[in-house]
Amino acid sequence: MTDYLIVGGGLIGLLTARCLNHEGAQVTVVERGKLGRESSWAGGGILSPLYPWKYPDPVNALASWSQPRHQQLAEELERDTGIDVEWVQSGLVILDEDQHAAANAWTKQFSSNLLSLDEHSLHDIEPALGAGRHSGLWMPDVAQIRNPRLMQALHQDLLARGVRIAEDTEVTHLLTRKGRIQGVRTEYSEINAQRVVIASGAWSATLLKDLGHQLPVTPVRGQMVLFRGQPDQLQRIVLSRGHYAIPRRDGRVLVGSTMEEVGFDKTITDDARKALVDAAVELVPFLADVPVERHWAGLRPGSPTGVPFIGAYPGLEGLFINAGHFRNGVVMAPASAQLLVDIMLERPAQVDESPYALLGRSDAA
Repeated sequence: MTDYLIVGGGLIGLLTARCLNHEGAQVTVVERGKLGRESSWAGGGILSPLYPWKYPDPVNALASWSQPRHQQLAEELERDTGIDVEWVQSGLVILDEDQHAAANAWTKQFSSNLLSLDEHSLHDIEPALGAGRHSGLWMPDVAQIRNPRLMQALHQDLLARGVRIAEDTEVTHLLTRKGRIQGVRTEYSEINAQRVVIASGAWSATLLKDLGHQLPVTPVRGQMVLFRGQPDQLQRIVLSRGHYAIPRRDGRVLVGSTMEEVGFDKTITDDARKALVDAAVELVPFLADVPVERHWAGLRPGSPTGVPFIGAYPGLEGLFINAGHFRNGVVMAPASAQLLVDIMLERPAQVDESPYALLGRSDAA
């Protein structure tokens, strides 16, 4: 018997486990594959929603709470594990001229640091931009994190803290009795738990489909390419028309991403690769002469509005949800984990919990 069983070993599940461990709870994490190797590994690690003014306020609330805590998390993990997760305050340059009005209205509401740039200041901030860029938006506080290293550090940290972790262990059924969760059945055995958290990303709805309340979380494929550049060729995260380029400390540049509703298919395609390379060269022309090192795909846990489902599963005591973060799981993760732990421990939360509940939302059945 464990106090809490987390089903899903992505960033949301691991941070939830870490928060519970800090509270003195006994925690077990069960992951169907390798820890952190799905959307948490596949994404870019930008610590801001892309075009945050396009998202509902509950997304920005979680992101805003999380953003200043990511640096602290990175420092704690490096201290305790020796792994540098490469938190870097790169800043974000947005090149879409049609976004200025909406951005300025949003920044007044959320008191965000956002500046309008003319052509001269734009190229001063990021000299690698191509000619013909006449204006932009500059968000200097936006940081990034190298998410595969973050997952490695969290894995090592949780093991050192005594959290039990079972990889390559798929949960096949939830065990219930008289309106209460009892644990789970895996392909190998049963695991009893007082409370169970479903944090399985794009697979979360599959586990809940027989319980009565539909969880509208579906897989959305995103393909990315990685260029093997040299350090400091690109210094800022650059965004235009939905595509972004992220400079890593070692010179690599990530470019993404597609949005494809193809079910649980992680196949990469030649068409997507070409589209991403073309977008990359348009953003930063020097990439035309830089080799593509890798091309991969991941499955985001899509939700109707991008607002995740965080809280108790209605009608089944002891079962909780932390899923549906869509494109912003990395930036929202610290707040999402802390919010769920506050809900489970029945104490006041730092963020209003009501927008994330499964019941009472227009985007949930």
